[in-house]
Amino acid sequence: MTADRGGNALTVLQWVLGIVILAESARFALTSGAAHAFAKTGMPNVVRLVLGWAEMAAAILFLLPRFTVAGGWFLIGVLVLAIAIHLLHGWFDVGALVVYAVAAWTVMEEKKRAA
Repeated sequence: MTADRGGNALTVLQWVLGIVILAESARFALTSGAAHAFAKTGMPNVVRLVLGWAEMAAAILFLLPRFTVAGGWFLIGVLVLAIAIHLLHGWFDVGALVVYAVAAWTVMEEKKRAA
């Protein structure tokens, strides 16, 4: 695979990941269904809002070429926090969150290497 094709694939990965996380975090932060489900955790609603909005901000930064690396670290931090919250509540379905974090890391590393 040429560097150009690899670069295109990573750009597609960056955009797909950023848009998917942005959409999912908006649903998490802004819908009543997510609020109702989150209420069952016993944690204050502000935790859901902070996580959702932080994830949206990180995803937007991750999509901006100038801020991809910083946004990626921010995104990974939020995802790690989400993973920890899931695990502490006995919810072991964190596979997607792990894949998202690794994908963000992959894009960031390639962007740093190419710079």
